[in-house]
Amino acid sequence: MEGLFPRERAVVAPGAVHVPGWLSAARQRELVAACREWGRGPVPYRHIVLPGGGVMSVQSLGLGRRWVPYRYVDEVAVELPGWLAELGREAVAEAYGDDGGYAPDTAFVNYYDAGAGAKMGMHQDKDERSGAPVVSLSLGDRCVFRFGNTESRGKPYTDVELASGDLFVFGGASRFAYHGVPKVHPGTAPPELGLRGRLNITLRETGV
Repeated sequence: MEGLFPRERAVVAPGAVHVPGWLSAARQRELVAACREWGRGPVPYRHIVLPGGGVMSVQSLGLGRRWVPYRYVDEVAVELPGWLAELGREAVAEAYGDDGGYAPDTAFVNYYDAGAGAKMGMHQDKDERSGAPVVSLSLGDRCVFRFGNTESRGKPYTDVELASGDLFVFGGASRFAYHGVPKVHPGTAPPELGLRGRLNITLRETGV
């Protein structure tokens, strides 16, 4: 029944745009293959250890300018592919009607192992010196994406279901909104992806 009712594009907050099903099935497969290949490289997926000693349940790797909690360093371990930066520009143009000269120089690839209960707490993406938008691409299992306000981790916030192939862009007044992933729904990935869990790719301009 779900397929009979296409999900609609939505402006979740000023500058925050959700575009369901933006990535074609073929492009999703290409991105999943690329994520697997990056994981075999010099900087594999790992659980990030935060300065306070906490360990993130999500496994991550970085492309482009390297990030260490909570800053960017003048180092590139794995180059950000030009084709991925171009996809980011296309995403911003899709959300806003124009890419605005978007020039991402870093990307995070996060893997959520739904079987292990991986999730992401409410946080701000505020280590960048640029106010350019954040581009988020979803692959695999569906999740609850909680998009909040710029003042605190609490309400008001909006829960958005992100499915494989969805695009979410947030910039402008919503660039520094708190956001997180409190829940991933295991076993909801498209079977043709051969993916257990959820992958999320976010592109950013560091301004460094």
